[in-house]
Formats: sequence, C-alpha cells, structure tokens
Amino acid sequence: MTELGPVAWPPALIRTERLVLRESEARDRAAFIELFASPEVHAYLGGPRPRDEVERAVPEVPGRRPGSFVIDLDGAMIGQITLTRDTGHLRQAAGKAELGYLFLPQAWGCGYAAEACAAALDWFAGALPGEPVVLATQTANVGSVRLAAKLGFIEVERFEAYGAEQWFGEWSSVTPSDWARARQRGSATRQQCKDGAQRCWNS
Repeated sequence: MTELGPVAWPPALIRTERLVLRESEARDRAAFIELFASPEVHAYLGGPRPRDEVERAVPEVPGRRPGSFVIDLDGAMIGQITLTRDTGHLRQAAGKAELGYLFLPQAWGCGYAAEACAAALDWFAGALPGEPVVLATQTANVGSVRLAAKLGFIEVERFEAYGAEQWFGEWSSVTPSDWARARQRGSATRQQCKDGAQRCWNS
C-alpha cells in the first residue's frame, strides 16, 4: 500500500454500532455518481462536476484503491472515507496521511460521519501506530470544522487557498484519553438517531 505505508489492504470489514466500513463494489457505482455530482456535497469543494461527465468517468467499480472506505448502512452506500498520503495539493499536508470524507445529503445529521471517521482513524492507529493524520476544510464549512474537533483534530493553522480560508488540523493516536473522549462525544447522537432514523433519510 504505497499511499500509506506497509499495511495490508483491504482490511477486514470494520463494523461500528450502525455502520460497516468496506471496500467498494460494483453495486456502489450509482451512489458514487450521486456523491460526485451533488451540489450540496461539493458546496465547499469547488462545486460539483456535471453529472454526464461524472457518469462517463466513474468506472464499473469506483473507489477501489488503498485507503478508500465505503460507508455502508443496512447494505447501502451512504458515503466514502479516504485515508491517503497527500500528494502536495496543500503545502501544509505534503507527505502526510490525510483524512477525507463525503456523505450523501440524505445521511447528514445523524452522526454517521463522526461514527465512521472515528472507526477509520482507529484502524489507522492500529495499522501505523503513532503516525499523525491531517485534515483540511474551509472554515466556512462549520459542520466539518465541528466534526474535526469532535474527532480530536487540533487546529494547527488557518490560511488562504483556492479562494477561501482553510482550516488545517492534525490528529494523533498517542493521546488515548483524548481519543476516548472523542469516541464518547461521537456516540452522543446514537440514541437520537435510533429514534429518528427515518427523519435522517427524509429530511
């Protein structure tokens, strides 16, 4: 796995209370197209690509690469998490493992992103102990900044890039007490979403 280092890929299925993190399959193609063509998903990512362009570009089995997890809820893809070695799109992240995530709008507001990202970071901490992970997002994306803090990312700096102010943070597994607190905060929405799962998909 050249992107992250000497770890086996794909890992065994990662199961959380409500979700499964797994490799992509051909049945996920329609959900990937929705992710990449969604104006809501790409509001802080430079805007969506034209749907016809996305449909032509997405392969039969999309997202099949090391560090790319499909987030599965009850057998259906609701999002994607990536952990990849940054290739230099931002000077601050160059050469470091970077966390990225995209979730379908129907899955927003139920704590799925926190639950899935926490599990992905837990896997990363076991695969590459002590190595930090970085995350960059627009400061205008308040939900993403809030999620980063919930996961235990510490703000390193803010800077201008791509025509907007960016928030840049770093996470490390070497402080387990902070990690435990992040996991506890991430579980706060679980009972609420158990009672309102239908609302999560219909809102």
